[in-house]
Amino acid sequence: MPAGSALRVAVVGGGPGGLYAAALLARQGHTAEVWERGAPEDTFGFGVVLSDETLGGIEQADTAVYAALGAEFVRWDDIDIVHRGRLLTSGGHGFAALGRRRLLEILHERCAGLGVRLRFRTPAPPAAVLAASYDLVVAADGVHSATRQSGAAHFRPTLTSGHCRYIWLAADFAFDAFRFEIAETEHGVMQLHAYPYSADASTVIVEMHETVWRAAGFDLCDEAESAARCAKIFGEALRGRPLHGNRSAWTEFRTVVNERWSHGNVVLLGDAAHTAHFSIGSGTKLAVEDALALAEAMEAEPDVPAALAAYEAARRPAVASTQRAAAASMRWFEEIAGYVDQPARQFAFNLLTRSRRVTHDNLRLRDERFTRAVERDFGCPDEHTPPMFTPLKLRGLTLRNRVVVSPMDMYCAQDDDGMPGDFHLVHLGARALGGAALVMTEMVCVSPEGRITPGCTGLYTAEQAAAWTRIADFVHTSAPGTALGVQLGHSGRKGSTRRMWEGMDDPLPEGNWPLVAASELPYRPGVSAVPRALTAADLASIRSDFAAAAVRAAGCGFDLLELHCAHGYLLSGFLSPLTNHRSDAYGGPLENRLRFPLEVFDAVRAVWPADRPMTVRISATDWAPGGTSAQDAVDIAAAFAAHGADAIDVSTGQVVADERPEYGRSYQTPYADRIRGALGVPVIAVGAVSSWDDVNSLLLAGRADLCAVGRPHLYDPHWTLHAAADQSYEGPAAPWPAPYRAGSRKPPTGRG
Repeated sequence: MPAGSALRVAVVGGGPGGLYAAALLARQGHTAEVWERGAPEDTFGFGVVLSDETLGGIEQADTAVYAALGAEFVRWDDIDIVHRGRLLTSGGHGFAALGRRRLLEILHERCAGLGVRLRFRTPAPPAAVLAASYDLVVAADGVHSATRQSGAAHFRPTLTSGHCRYIWLAADFAFDAFRFEIAETEHGVMQLHAYPYSADASTVIVEMHETVWRAAGFDLCDEAESAARCAKIFGEALRGRPLHGNRSAWTEFRTVVNERWSHGNVVLLGDAAHTAHFSIGSGTKLAVEDALALAEAMEAEPDVPAALAAYEAARRPAVASTQRAAAASMRWFEEIAGYVDQPARQFAFNLLTRSRRVTHDNLRLRDERFTRAVERDFGCPDEHTPPMFTPLKLRGLTLRNRVVVSPMDMYCAQDDDGMPGDFHLVHLGARALGGAALVMTEMVCVSPEGRITPGCTGLYTAEQAAAWTRIADFVHTSAPGTALGVQLGHSGRKGSTRRMWEGMDDPLPEGNWPLVAASELPYRPGVSAVPRALTAADLASIRSDFAAAAVRAAGCGFDLLELHCAHGYLLSGFLSPLTNHRSDAYGGPLENRLRFPLEVFDAVRAVWPADRPMTVRISATDWAPGGTSAQDAVDIAAAFAAHGADAIDVSTGQVVADERPEYGRSYQTPYADRIRGALGVPVIAVGAVSSWDDVNSLLLAGRADLCAVGRPHLYDPHWTLHAAADQSYEGPAAPWPAPYRAGSRKPPTGRG
């Protein structure tokens, strides 16, 4: 705001975020008033954890509060993880915590010193009333925000409940570290999260899946009984000491997301605007950072609307990143029962990296000794071999490392007749020279009408087979040790469309071919052509097409064959209940929907050489209501594994046009993780796996056996070799081609 333009500010909610926002705005010369329905000493929970980043912001904005907090903090570096009685410690993490009540006292004192009027035991007037009398209304009224609820039409909130129940308790002693511990009870797995917040007190959170909570009878327990039972279950961790509550109740975590954080001169802050699961940090941390950002925007911008827009623009990316990490962490704990059978160190590494904020490389910097031990357990032969450069055997094929170049449609077939040409030779040859263990073709179609576009390649003629043989020969001769895989598929209802850059999924303007599918359902109603439902004779013909293509693929010299049962193409269309509405033996329950894809798999496996592996790509979720469920995905993978699939390539979506994917870094890997954990079958993780650090982290955590990396290999065909160079690895799993060895070191940049 322009100097001297003091505003009247109303703050709804006297938690840390609201109080600190009031203090910071008062420092700028604004008049601030806070409404808090509770008493000054009222608070929920016990301890608060703040990061060094948050403390740095406080120090820069308000040295008085920073100094007061610094005098109170308990600091520690270690995380203790107890797995089946075995204690593992990872150091170098860095935490700072203090009591929530003491934090409030510090902020009360600071507000009073700055002239902020604090109205305790006083419910705030409705936001609309305040907005008419004040220049700015800060709604810091928590996860159950009345302001957000009354303005829902403008803020457009989405509230999603988790699948666990948790309770905040406290112990009258200080843990030595941040402690995670599991208890495998007759009712299921329960977990403890605990950390010190003063010299003689710790926060203790007990969490468990809803089904475990009910089975254990906690739904019938009051606060005292819950505390006593939790103290008994985790008696060893608590050294036989009791737990006590503070108006503690079993709660479902609610993730709050708002499309807008402000309306007029009313702005949401903290839990009113967003929440992030407690397992990755503190809601207080986010609220304090909101307050810092709001104050900064108010000082920098010319008026309130501009300030609120700047505040939201500055905070949204950071909050979205935190919420993605929190969602991954929350999901991990919801599914913890699937991890407890992991070896102790792998379990600990998996827990530490669950949110993807802590990674293999980051953890090695924090605690090299612990990370090296995890690597040895994984099978790294020495400290110079990263996990991604360990071999993996599938049937008679040994892959020298764990990197796969994903199948990526190129739409560059010669003369629109399915023929791979020089482009494919150069494209696949370049990636083969780039160090990946396995290079996959695009989806190679088994018939002319099975193509997606006129530019898609096929393997339904002898001439096409000869062209593919040329490419396979080049890969095996010029990049010895590199495996070349072929992905066979049929477009189904998603065929007869333009090339991606001409209009993705748009029908051809002319020269269309008829479409077939499980059911007469167009991919894009009103846009896509309506496919014909396959008859028994059609099914037999398509099975034969797949088998014939597999015979040609074997003759071409491909090392691995993948059956494409994902992304809404023909076989995927049978698997999803959204696209299969048949009433015969191939429709209805999952067992029936699996029937035709399994028949095709069996037909291909029967003619594919016994010593060469087969994989299957599936869409583990449709990202749409009523689609493939998590259990469906596990059952689909189990069925293919039982029929002889050597690995499951776990992708998601692209089955229905109105999907709503949850994009983000490594966003599809939890589905691979779930299948691997449930079945023990090798899995290929895909989906925004873009760094070698991610690959190492996923492998060490036991979430994947191979990682398919697509777009990074378009950006850099030598991505794998460069990953080796970045990690100073020069072993046999990433050999530079002889003509390229002079370039195996990163060139110097700049004059220095």
